[in-house]
Amino acid sequence: MTESLRVLMTDLIDYAGLFPPAALPMKASVHNFDLYRRGEHAWMLNRFVVPVARLDEFLCAFEQLPGSSDIPVPWKLSAIVGSNAKSDIATIVDFNQRASSRNSGVIVEALELKAADPGAICQLAELLPRGFESYFEIPCSNMTEACIRAIAEVGSRAKLRTGGDNAQMFPSFGDVADFLVACASSSISFKASAGLHHAIKGVHRYTYEPESASGIMHGFLNIFVAAAFARQGMKAPDIETVLTEPGQAFGFDHTGVRWNECHIPNEELASARHSFCLSFGSCSFNEPIDDLRVLGLL
Repeated sequence: MTESLRVLMTDLIDYAGLFPPAALPMKASVHNFDLYRRGEHAWMLNRFVVPVARLDEFLCAFEQLPGSSDIPVPWKLSAIVGSNAKSDIATIVDFNQRASSRNSGVIVEALELKAADPGAICQLAELLPRGFESYFEIPCSNMTEACIRAIAEVGSRAKLRTGGDNAQMFPSFGDVADFLVACASSSISFKASAGLHHAIKGVHRYTYEPESASGIMHGFLNIFVAAAFARQGMKAPDIETVLTEPGQAFGFDHTGVRWNECHIPNEELASARHSFCLSFGSCSFNEPIDDLRVLGLL
């Protein structure tokens, strides 16, 4: 494995096993995350994603794990806020206080909220407590730039939904390119969510059901390499091309990542990952790793 791939993939995957298409039970998701944390690819793993409404269920499953009372590094959680944001945020604060008093070894670090327009972002931001990372999931539409400006004004982060269980849930390559360029222009960091099980853009089934329809899905290497280029100032038309490239178009070596005549040194790639393109949520941790193996990168 090259150093540039390690830089790109470190702490990149938020495990969302509770969510479709996997939609695993809580106990199985918690068990998987514990297993992945102990595995050889634990360095790729970031947070466990859980709805606020299921935090107590999570804690119960967590405390049933063997050795849960002696975990040296706390489990970092990202909590999905529901329609009653005020109540959910109060629940999160209470959860962290209770978990801390019990030395449970878990902590909610990030909040993920949906906002349809700049006004909703500003209203929700007034409810946000200090000490949390907050991510606003915004639509890929003619409102994208205005929403990103609002996120910048309230000092939060953006969230890009990159797929789902049907074709309509996948934003176009042009929409994703515009999102990345707008975030870079406003110096707003972001995470991605859904539809990124695969490393490279391609045709895949939307769900794990045998009768599932198939369609073009985004690739996490495409998106995060494109994001690093966007942070360097690359314009939307070229970013869109990066998003559609096959795996052999990218060169990973010990100095950085290359696409055509463009090159991102490891130092800049690390900076982008640390402060711009932060992570993506996936209901599978194994599929991204398997894809990297198929590409010969692991």
